[in-house]
Amino acid sequence: IIKHETVVSEAAAPASAPHVANSMGSASAAPPVANMAFASCNSQSKAFQESKSAKDFCVHVSSNFNLAMMDMECSLKFLTSIFLILFLLGSYSAYENVRLVDAREDNEKHYVTLQVEASNATGRLIPETLFGIFFEEINHAGAGGLWAELVSNRGFEAGGQIIPSSIWPWSIIGDESTISVVTDRSSCFERNKIALRMEVLCNSSGCPSEGVGVYNPGYWGMNIEEGKKYKVTLYVRSTGDIDVSVSLTSSNGSLTLASEQIIALASEVSKWTKKEMLLEANGTDDGARLQLTTTKNGSIWFDQVSAMPVDTYKGHGFRNDLFQMMVDLKPRFIRFPGGCYVEGDSLSNAFHWKETVGAWEERPGHFGDVWNYWTDDGLGQFEFFQLAEDLGAAPIWVFNSGISHHDQVETARIMPFVQEALDGIEFARGDADSTWGSVRAAMGHPKPFDLKYVAVGNEDCWKEYTYYKGNYLVFHNAIKKAYPDIKIISNCDGSSQPLDHPADYYDFHVYKPSKELFSMSHKFDNTSRDGPKAFVSEYAAKSETDANKGNLLAALGEAGFLLGLEKNSDVVGMVSYAPLFVNTNDRRWLPDAIVFNSSHLYGTPSYWVQQFFTESSGATLLSSTMEGNSSYVEASAISFQSNGSDYIQIKAVNFANVTVELKVKMTGLDSSNTKASAKKKKVLTSASVMDENSFSNPEMITPQESLGVMPEGNLTFVLPPYSFSLFDI
Repeated sequence: IIKHETVVSEAAAPASAPHVANSMGSASAAPPVANMAFASCNSQSKAFQESKSAKDFCVHVSSNFNLAMMDMECSLKFLTSIFLILFLLGSYSAYENVRLVDAREDNEKHYVTLQVEASNATGRLIPETLFGIFFEEINHAGAGGLWAELVSNRGFEAGGQIIPSSIWPWSIIGDESTISVVTDRSSCFERNKIALRMEVLCNSSGCPSEGVGVYNPGYWGMNIEEGKKYKVTLYVRSTGDIDVSVSLTSSNGSLTLASEQIIALASEVSKWTKKEMLLEANGTDDGARLQLTTTKNGSIWFDQVSAMPVDTYKGHGFRNDLFQMMVDLKPRFIRFPGGCYVEGDSLSNAFHWKETVGAWEERPGHFGDVWNYWTDDGLGQFEFFQLAEDLGAAPIWVFNSGISHHDQVETARIMPFVQEALDGIEFARGDADSTWGSVRAAMGHPKPFDLKYVAVGNEDCWKEYTYYKGNYLVFHNAIKKAYPDIKIISNCDGSSQPLDHPADYYDFHVYKPSKELFSMSHKFDNTSRDGPKAFVSEYAAKSETDANKGNLLAALGEAGFLLGLEKNSDVVGMVSYAPLFVNTNDRRWLPDAIVFNSSHLYGTPSYWVQQFFTESSGATLLSSTMEGNSSYVEASAISFQSNGSDYIQIKAVNFANVTVELKVKMTGLDSSNTKASAKKKKVLTSASVMDENSFSNPEMITPQESLGVMPEGNLTFVLPPYSFSLFDI
């Protein structure tokens, strides 16, 4: 057999033996065992017929018995050879796979060096106001969101002033044989005259035991929690005695979570009467509703029906969990109330601040025709300033410049709008005995709010045939004359060429696909260092093909862009993401930073990226340069103090599917007194760049933090593929 295999391996092997890559990466002939496999195969197929050498092995057997035995011996040895060959080939293949994977990983690891001048003396102070937030009434961010009011269309005004009008989302309990519901203009409030009239028409057998009436489901369900209290306020009048049940129930009304009766004689409710009650829930339902029912015939009018959780932030009306999400970003400013919401699709539906102050019952509300929903304006001008104060953030008020999406006021007639802006500043800053300061004081805030920034309009300079620049100058001159310390923000872009009008800041908005936004990290590198600073008040990675509802890819594109803004903070004064909030039931814009429903919320990866910059405002930007293949890596270095200790913070985004080894080299440290070591690492990444957080998996993509990550003196860090990393040294 040895003789035969030798012959076949020399004479019968295929002319082109297979080649494989050896451990050094070059091609070589297959090992002898591979040739043995070919020899064995040939010995069973052609050798007995064609090879003369084969005759020496099997053919010259003298008896049938010996031939049979020889055949059996051949077969056994052949099978043994096959198993041995398969085992060796399998082992060799496994070895090659492991070796090739290791080689690929070695090839995909890239190396960059960040050279940092660590001395604060050569650094540059970052503005105290660099990173903040932008709140716009969009996606039901306020109504049905941050503003904790549970009743939607509480004043029955959403259907318009022409009666009879729609009362949506109010619905009737009962049928047309037992109840009739219409709107009329009988309200006691002059600025919102619509009220609801309920005519109970039960027959001689009486009303159903559960009563008839109306219910309100709130904003896609009210979140009622066991043990918590809810303040219900309403106005009622009637021509007769009343017995009304005010109840919080399950979504279909079958389970009562809390209830109280309003029982009054006709003489007590012949005129509009305010009723207040405190309901404590005995159960939990995040899709609950408010019901007003009765079993008593007669006519009853309702108006301004409100249900507010007692447990709001400081009792100021803000939903606690959403408020905390803002707090965790440590915003240095808050821009409000819009956006396009300020402009309106038409001027008649723009945000007019004077209609949003005073007692909530007297606010007329308005239809936001850009985002197409009604707001009762419980979250009004006063509440926005209170929100800024509660956050410890500088308020930035955006007011209408006399321009909407479809109409505008020419400069010669702009003065009424200018006066409204001046009155609004007085409302915020005026003494308690001033005309509009007294309104603020009456609302419970005699001390002025700290208003230092105003923005004249929103995206109005971009429009064709606009009166914006003429209007802007009238606003600017009037405000500077009355309040010279206030910083004024223009809509016109000064990033590429100087403005042709005076301004303290210019507004810059950018929505781009993720990769394009990442590439804009150098947008302000060549901007003139003279003149007004940029206010990047709206930025986001936005694309249906890559950002979707807010994934890792979008967040990394934004991270690269933000690092560029941080490094250009001598010409970029303020930065905020947009939009901040979205109620998942009314997604008017995608993506967003914080997603919520009546009871739950989560931050998108874009939200978590913003948390990487909470120490940046007021810190010192350190001079740094990158060496190596860094086209897909952006990094920055800052120094800051925390709890009496000095830190250098390195932030780096890896926008590629490769592993990057980042070596940090520092100069400028006093080596005799200073020892550098990485004390904290925070990394945002995921298995796929298209991954998103959700209600079912709200923490799929969140920063992973570890402490004491590196031994002293070792400042070499690994940046995983598609990741954003932070290192505190």
